[in-house]
Amino acid sequence: MSKVRIGIIGCGGIANGKHMPSLAKVHEAEMVAFCDIVVERAEDAKRRFGYQEAAVYSNYHDMLRDPSITVIHVCTPNDSHAEISIAAMEAGKHVLCEKPMAKTAHDARRMLDVAKSTGRKLSIGYNNRFRADSRYLKDACAAGELGEIYFAKAHAIRRRAVPTWGVFLDEEKQGGGPLIDIGTHALDLALWMMDNYKPKVVLGRAYHKLSQTENAANAFGSWDPKQFTVEDSAFAMITMENGASIMLESSWALNTLEVDEAKVTLCGTKAGADMKKGLRINGEKNSRLYVNEVEMNAGGVAFYDGASENPEELEMRTWIDAVINDKDVLVTPEQALVVSEILEAVYESSRTGKAIHFE
Repeated sequence: MSKVRIGIIGCGGIANGKHMPSLAKVHEAEMVAFCDIVVERAEDAKRRFGYQEAAVYSNYHDMLRDPSITVIHVCTPNDSHAEISIAAMEAGKHVLCEKPMAKTAHDARRMLDVAKSTGRKLSIGYNNRFRADSRYLKDACAAGELGEIYFAKAHAIRRRAVPTWGVFLDEEKQGGGPLIDIGTHALDLALWMMDNYKPKVVLGRAYHKLSQTENAANAFGSWDPKQFTVEDSAFAMITMENGASIMLESSWALNTLEVDEAKVTLCGTKAGADMKKGLRINGEKNSRLYVNEVEMNAGGVAFYDGASENPEELEMRTWIDAVINDKDVLVTPEQALVVSEILEAVYESSRTGKAIHFE
């Protein structure tokens, strides 16, 4: 069987840290083209992940003219996700776009519309769904073990780990800070576990507090307050149409020791679960309270199928399998759009001081 020919657009941090090394381990995938506005980055990516005949581009439109490329991975700043993804789908390519789906909900809707009109596959890089603990808990939720999940917390809190490289601190390029960067992962997990994508009201607040600190202690080196144009923290209460509530917390820099990233706490009518100290499921049985600490090992949840595989590698294998065998993608654009709509509502609520109501 011939391999899926893949073009990488954006050869920076997320491409080097996730997409390209993970794709390199998927036998059915072949990276045949690399594009970056800094052509040296694309050339370096070719040397490490491509082959001698692989193409290098500085303009993604030139890459999209190659009819032999089947799949495009979009690994660029948030403000170009929609533009590139739409152009790729209109050129007949399937697209895996890194999270968030787009800088704005409007652009995310445009992406979904084009995916439907072209019939191309579109998925978004929410790789935390592929963790062994996430898959185990999703199966438990889908089997009804927690009952009706009516309250959840989506955790994305760092004490002092502000990404000071690239365009992370640039609101124009990214659309926001920790909320759209890491809060998006936690919210995606919560909605996915609950299988609930119908928000009703969002009330949120974004803060610019520690971002203005000079010479701040930070895992990645101190930041320049003048360049820190996004929020440093954002929090929200989300009410769903069925009455369920989700508390969303996100921060790159917060004076707290309660640090969790891409984790959820779920409370249902039959049981609850959390990922804060490993995966724990709690409830009542035979008139007694119980806590079940799901055994973890180096590869993930013990005895759970596929636990030994790296989540990012599993994400890529699942995506390529969907392309080859014409399967549904695990992360659908419809689901990712709702995440973007809620994130945008949090920012709007913070700006206006009002709750945002969904139609």
